[in-house]
Amino acid sequence: MSERNRRPTQAARLLDYLREHRAITQREAINELGVYRLGARIWELKNEGHPIKREMITVKDRWGEETRIASYSLVES
Repeated sequence: MSERNRRPTQAARLLDYLREHRAITQREAINELGVYRLGARIWELKNEGHPIKREMITVKDRWGEETRIASYSLVES
C-alpha cells in the first residue's frame, strides 16, 4: 500500500478528536471513531509523550441509574 493511501491510525484519529473536542469517553470512542480499546490507544499516546489525564465522571446509564466512567482529555500546557 502506498503512503498516500494509508488511513490514519486509531491513535492518530483519537489525538485529532481530543484536540477538537477536548475529551472522550469509551462510548464516544466507539460511536465516533470505531475505537473499541480506548485504554490501549490512550496508553500508546501517553508513551509517545502526549499529556493525557483521566477523570472519573458520573453519568446515568440506560436505566437512569448513576454510574462512574472514565473521561480522557489532553492536559493543556
